Amino acid sequence: MDTGLLIALLNPGITLVLAGAFLVLWLHKRAETHLAALSAGYCCAATGFLLQYFMLPTGFVATKLGSAIAFMASVGLVGGAIVVRYRKHVPWLGIGIPAILGLGAFAWFLIVQPSLTWRILVVNFAFGSISLVVAAELRRIPRASVADRFLFWLMLLIAANFVLRTLLVVAAHGTFVSYADFYGSTYWTTALLSHALLSLMLALTLLTTAALDTVTALRADSLTDPLSGLLNRRGFEERCAGLLDRCARLGFPVSLILADLDHFKTINDAHGHDTGDRVITAFAARLRQAAGARGVAGRLGGEEFAVLLPLADLASAQIFAEAVRQAFAAETIDGLPAATRVTASFGVAARSAAELLAPLLRRADEALYKAKQSGRDSVRLSYERPPAPPPDLALAG
Repeated sequence: MDTGLLIALLNPGITLVLAGAFLVLWLHKRAETHLAALSAGYCCAATGFLLQYFMLPTGFVATKLGSAIAFMASVGLVGGAIVVRYRKHVPWLGIGIPAILGLGAFAWFLIVQPSLTWRILVVNFAFGSISLVVAAELRRIPRASVADRFLFWLMLLIAANFVLRTLLVVAAHGTFVSYADFYGSTYWTTALLSHALLSLMLALTLLTTAALDTVTALRADSLTDPLSGLLNRRGFEERCAGLLDRCARLGFPVSLILADLDHFKTINDAHGHDTGDRVITAFAARLRQAAGARGVAGRLGGEEFAVLLPLADLASAQIFAEAVRQAFAAETIDGLPAATRVTASFGVAARSAAELLAPLLRRADEALYKAKQSGRDSVRLSYERPPAPPPDLALAG
């Protein structure tokens, strides 16, 4: 096998391997449609490179036009897949207009006014424009991770490779007069090598983000209660530890609300566990809605729930608990008789100084116990304050 053929097969080989990797990932995560689009995009890239070296039976024009279409489809599919990965809408106009104009100009310089140099320029400008559109979408990602920022800069580098490298190499080489001249040029060598390198970098980055997504999902599952969708006890304690630390540094008030569904065992016994699960789900939804993005809500186990509210003193937390209690008591639960209402009891404690979660939970639990003892369906407050820490002896001296 000659060196030219080996180099020509380098990119199709790399892109087909990458297409297979994304296909395998998609077969294991069918909901992630962008993985299927990435696989299709890399398959199109392989087709484009093969049509650059091997001629179709239909002739020269069909082969070169097919290669351009395959490359354009590859850039569009990969770019669109990257945008979809971030749960954003694909910028169809931003991708479609450069693609259509690029293919139209390519066909013009292929059939009407043949010019190999202009064909090179117009398709690469179209590829670069699509890459810039994708980079612009990545620039607007909220709370971007290191991998997200790297992907943004990589898309800019890819755009520069399509536009700046093409301009510099074509300007240095001059007009291409034939494909023999083209395949032996610096442009073709740099195109093959840069595409191999950047395709590999892009694919590895996307595979890394896919792996990070999986790890994040697994961690979220380990910290989430599957029935209620709220944090489980472990997740609640971890999230609260960080929030309490930040509030202590900033001097913000924090309150904790514990809630327990009244007579929940009776509901399970009388109406079945499916109805009990619906009660759990309905109460969790009510807590989640009330807590919003500011509060941390969790299911600590069974029918016991908790909400940590930053920027809330005891009075604010009492209002929160009363609002949830009244709204839930008026709610109709599927599977229960129309006249049956489920209630909940609440215990509320406000944090004192830099109090940790464990003593705060204990005080809220004592207030909850008082609510249970006094007839349920009520809110009770903890007025206890932990003793202040002893003064620093060094400062006292």
